[in-house]
Amino acid sequence: MCDRVVMLLPAGLRRHVAPTFVGYLLVSGCTFTVDLLILTALHGVVALPIAVTGGYCTAFGLSYLLNRTLNFESHGAVGPQVAVYVVVVVVNYLLFILGVTSGVAALGLDYRLARILGGLGEGLFMYSAMRWIVFRNWTLPGRR
Repeated sequence: MCDRVVMLLPAGLRRHVAPTFVGYLLVSGCTFTVDLLILTALHGVVALPIAVTGGYCTAFGLSYLLNRTLNFESHGAVGPQVAVYVVVVVVNYLLFILGVTSGVAALGLDYRLARILGGLGEGLFMYSAMRWIVFRNWTLPGRR
C-alpha cells in the first residue's frame, strides 16, 4: 500500500520519499493520537511531566510493534533491537518530549499545542533512527 502511495506522488518527489516513510507517517498518526488521548485524560489528574510520560510510553510501545511488523518488516533479533530502541526513545524523550513540550508550555502555549510542536521534531528524529539504526539489517562479526 505504501508503495502505491509513493507512486501517486509527483516524479520529482517520488524519488525522495521512501515507502517506509509513508508507513511511518501512518503508524505515527495512530500512535500520536493514542499519546494525545492519554495526555488529555491524565492532564489535571497528575503533573504534566507524568501525563506526558504516560502517553509517550504507551504510544512508543505500540509504535515499536507496528513499525517492526507492518512498516519495516524486520526479522532481526528482538532483544538487540529493543535495546537500541530504548536508547533512541530515551534520547527522544529527554530532548523533544520533555524538553520541547515543557519548554514551549512554560512560555505560555497550550500544552496540547506544545506537545504537537515537540512531536514534529520527534517524528523526524524517530523515523531516521528507526530506518537507519533500530531496524537496519545488523550483521554480527564473522557472519555474512
